[in-house]
Amino acid sequence: MPEVIFNGPDGRLEGRYHHSKTTNAPIALLLHPHPQHGGTMNNKVVYSLYNTFVKRGFSTLRFNFRGVGRSQGKFDAGQGELSDAASALDWMQTYNANASACWVGGFSFGAWIGMQLLMRRPEIDGFVSVAPPANAYDFTFLAPCPSSGLIVHGTADEAVPEASVAKLATKLGSQKNIRVRYRTVEGANHFFGNHLDPLAEMVDQYLGESLTEAAANRPGLPPVAVAAP
Repeated sequence: MPEVIFNGPDGRLEGRYHHSKTTNAPIALLLHPHPQHGGTMNNKVVYSLYNTFVKRGFSTLRFNFRGVGRSQGKFDAGQGELSDAASALDWMQTYNANASACWVGGFSFGAWIGMQLLMRRPEIDGFVSVAPPANAYDFTFLAPCPSSGLIVHGTADEAVPEASVAKLATKLGSQKNIRVRYRTVEGANHFFGNHLDPLAEMVDQYLGESLTEAAANRPGLPPVAVAAP
């Protein structure tokens, strides 16, 4: 899990990067929760997502937004953080020019940033959004949502009511040409506390199914990695 430093739009950004040993492996960028509420790349949900993607054979990057940890700059209410995410994806693509697929994942504020990045970067093939703050941020920019993906939410989320996320998932799921799957983790709060394992299992299962389907539709893709138990 080597530490990496790369140039962002407002200074250097720090991250942790795993490079897959598989030729032309897919890439995944993971985004952390709100910087002003203690969010960092070492958040437990982000770390769990990171490990899940790594086990599935992805070259995977998580990083600190501007002003967090050793990343330079200061909080910019979302716009700057979206630029940071775009720079991180640029950096990954420099080292993975022939990646077979590109995914973005995010938790809470990071899910909101990730979905915006999805709209701006047509090369993104799939997404995983955990506890997207549909009650606090506007997601109407997803019109239409360009890629299929997974939304996961806790039924006991005290920060983002489950009904608001279910409404968002239903709206996205009604769009043509994509499939948005919605899953809930029973009893999980916003930070998934003691429910990280079922969260990881849901994400891992979804990745396995998506990669298998992609390989069937596009011969020549790298073999699907089977996550270790």
